[in-house]
Amino acid sequence: MKIQVMALAALMLAGCGTVQTVMRDDEVAAKILKEQKSYCGAVPRIYSGVTFDFCYLNAPLERGREAEVHTTAPAVVLVDVVLSGVMDTLVLPYTIYKQQADGSIIVSK
Repeated sequence: MKIQVMALAALMLAGCGTVQTVMRDDEVAAKILKEQKSYCGAVPRIYSGVTFDFCYLNAPLERGREAEVHTTAPAVVLVDVVLSGVMDTLVLPYTIYKQQADGSIIVSK
């Protein structure tokens, strides 16, 4: 049971929107959203993890055999929104500074 919980925590942290936008290069987050074909043009750094998750969901649906489907389960991303909200609140002083210094993360040019 402990292994399953740790594996789930590692999976959630690896895909966490805050990790993607705060702890990695801007190009990584932009590349992920471009690959998802998100309609978002930029992600503000303040609460960037939550915004990243919503931008990840704000993409065209793929055609499946039976119906149009998202490539990632929306329920998983919505759970990540809650975790990202907590993480974004913890790093808020840093992201306010980065927003002032560097501006938003540009997804498409």
